[in-house]
Amino acid sequence: MIGTSVIKLQNVDIYQQKHLVLRNVNLQIEKGEFVFLIGQTGSGKSSLLKIIYGDLHIADGEGHAAGFDLKKLIVKDVPFLRRKLGIVFQDFQLLTDRTVEQNLNFVMKATGWTDKALIDERIKDVLEKVGLRSKLKKMPHELSGGEQQRIVIARALLNDPEIILADEPTGNLDPETSEEIVMLLKQISQSGTSVLMATHDYHIIRTFPSRIVKCENGIVHEDVSLV
Repeated sequence: MIGTSVIKLQNVDIYQQKHLVLRNVNLQIEKGEFVFLIGQTGSGKSSLLKIIYGDLHIADGEGHAAGFDLKKLIVKDVPFLRRKLGIVFQDFQLLTDRTVEQNLNFVMKATGWTDKALIDERIKDVLEKVGLRSKLKKMPHELSGGEQQRIVIARALLNDPEIILADEPTGNLDPETSEEIVMLLKQISQSGTSVLMATHDYHIIRTFPSRIVKCENGIVHEDVSLV
């Protein structure tokens, strides 16, 4: 892949089953860039993210994500692609019967880490980055919603991804906590990891001005401004 683009889609048509959701998509995201993804429910935001993390296949056009050719992606390559992507969802998806440490440990072992000392060191490192190193032994239910989302972001950072895909990461959080989470994601992007954040929250977008990509009427508009 040429240059510092982490994501590059060219003339991509995106289908869900046989329904064309987005047509002729062109999108480029550079290393360390922070980008908001907006659009009404059903406008194709999630489908666009699914193309990037290998949940949907590119029918037409060209696509690259974190060094992977999405057009040529086969099933066995998907886990390797996802190690280069950090994925953060709205509903946390933490294992409720395990501590924070055990949650992170589980992901690391599932993605090929074997050295216990390195695993322990990496877990402490990512928790430090999200300001929650002291919560190592806590269970998810002992954490606030904001703390749980920070743990999810820590989990997304474990394999040092090139980009974090955040799908409505503040959807279940109060306004103040939402701002803290976006500030954290901004800091992460400034350290070189790109962030693509899908959101409905226009207050957040106005508070943290960044590039905006919009899904509307089957089209992806690469750079839009809020009126």
